Amino acid sequence: MTDDVEPPFAHRPVMEREIVDVFAQVPAGVVLDATLGAGGHSAALLDARDDLRILGLDRDPAALAAARARLAEYGDRVRTHQCRFDELRDAMRAHDIDELSGALFDLGVSSPQLDRAERGFSYRQAGPLDMRMGPDARWSADDVVNGYDERTLAEVIRRYGDERYASRIARAIVAARPIESTTDLAAVVTAAIPAPARRTGGHPAKRTFQAIRIEVNGELDALPGAIDDAVAATTVGGRVAVLTYHSGEDRIVKERFRAAAEPCECPPELPCVCGAVQTVRLVRRIPRTPSAAEVEANPRAASARLRVVERIAPAGGAS
Repeated sequence: MTDDVEPPFAHRPVMEREIVDVFAQVPAGVVLDATLGAGGHSAALLDARDDLRILGLDRDPAALAAARARLAEYGDRVRTHQCRFDELRDAMRAHDIDELSGALFDLGVSSPQLDRAERGFSYRQAGPLDMRMGPDARWSADDVVNGYDERTLAEVIRRYGDERYASRIARAIVAARPIESTTDLAAVVTAAIPAPARRTGGHPAKRTFQAIRIEVNGELDALPGAIDDAVAATTVGGRVAVLTYHSGEDRIVKERFRAAAEPCECPPELPCVCGAVQTVRLVRRIPRTPSAAEVEANPRAASARLRVVERIAPAGGAS
């Protein structure tokens, strides 16, 4: 491959076998792939079940183009729509879909996005401070890195990166402005972290880059409503599965699933009078994680957590 040819948008789907197992018994119909990427999970589901169809969403035009090419062999069993996953109801209406047999969310950034320096996600390759997953993002990483005040920047890094040295990092970033590239940012962040802490937990800038990416794309703001909408749109017996890669995402998913599975807020020793209706059951309370073999083959899968709920009929038999 010559240097002027863009690499293909390929992506190894995380926990592919487990995802196929999750949807093995859902009713025939449409499964929403809310984060289509290159279409790896969708291809696996279509191969496993010839009575399933896919509605794939992605905000990244490059990902959608790659997914359409990869999934072309499945013909009209696949429909795609460019949007954020919290716009899933609009996408369903656009494709005349009333209900889902299931929904899958694979959160975070895909390997092709990380590997393309010009996208600005990588702390290992020089690129612009971008990190936008799609053209709908209101600002770029440059706006966050070079525009946020020190206090706001520290809060973003702490909240979305679980970074214990957030204040030190924010102070160093502000002092080094203007920062012009991803490698410059990575160097500033690394220098701000005490030397003993740099030697554990992977690249020192990993958590800060994650936090800035989440802020740029509004990922956690969109997640609660999207999960609630997916649950509400799923038919009885269908399932909603979410792959998360960091604690903030996982907390939100856990909370929204629990709210649907255990909605009653009345004291446990008293009869329920709040009128809350359980709509799902937790398939398991402890999230599944990738196998050791998968992590060895794909180290980026190491932090993945899979949570699943199954839609149930409300008391009284209504759907």
